[in-house]
Amino acid sequence: MKILITGSKGQLGNELQKIIETGKAEIGRVSDNIRHSKVFSLDVEELDITKLDDVRMVLKDIKPDVVINCAAATNVDGCESNQDLAFKINAIGARNLAMISDEIGAKLVQVSTDYVFSGVGDKPLTEFDLTVPYSVYGKTKLKGEEYVREFSSKYYIVRTAWLYGYVGKNFVYTMMNLGEQKDSISVVNDQLGNPTNANDLAYHILKLIETDEYGIYHCTGKGECSWYDFAKEIMNLSGRNCKVNPCTSEEYKSMYPNSAKRPEYSSLDNMMLRCTVGDEMRDWKEALKSFMSNLYNN
Repeated sequence: MKILITGSKGQLGNELQKIIETGKAEIGRVSDNIRHSKVFSLDVEELDITKLDDVRMVLKDIKPDVVINCAAATNVDGCESNQDLAFKINAIGARNLAMISDEIGAKLVQVSTDYVFSGVGDKPLTEFDLTVPYSVYGKTKLKGEEYVREFSSKYYIVRTAWLYGYVGKNFVYTMMNLGEQKDSISVVNDQLGNPTNANDLAYHILKLIETDEYGIYHCTGKGECSWYDFAKEIMNLSGRNCKVNPCTSEEYKSMYPNSAKRPEYSSLDNMMLRCTVGDEMRDWKEALKSFMSNLYNN
């Protein structure tokens, strides 16, 4: 199998490559078929997905069996101030990959987000719940989903949330750094979601691509918490003495007036996984503990 990974230097792209190379994730082993795949790891320097001609040239040259799109504009506040760039990467980039993947008969994995939902409610959201994004990030990612559904006949749209991995920028590393620099910090306590370990997400994506179980998936860590709960657990597991104080979204907005609106409740239900290939995602606390243990033991 030939697997092409875009955005390969990011936290998810890194985990996909590592699992394929070693044949195992933290959850378990992958199949020999995945283990012996030929991987083409391309970041923006090798492939700018916003350029249709470049996408056509590269994909038709490599002729991958599967394209996994990890390339995205994920800076939520940055997307608010640069809507055109966010749209080009998150929507047009996804469209380009969908069109050319379909032309060559390749499967396409489009990684998406909980931010496609409004954040209003109190029950975990399933794949058939209504999408009503408020932020530019959420709107452009939803448009990317729509383009994939329109132009690809063999797709997996995989929505995840609060992702962290061993490389790149993420909430875990931000909290650890703040914990070293400050005696106390304030973190929002009225937004609920699912912290997700990138290694777990990558494992499930690799499990999906061996099947014809096409469609929209939610794939997040089990259990829900607030950003405040998440931050406290990070400080505890990393041995930081920094005190974490709860604050409201309104208080955060007053401190950072240019920040994008985040969903108040965007906990996802991995229903499609349960009903198809199986949901082996770990509890968010267990996955975070494993992450921290690996950080300090490597």
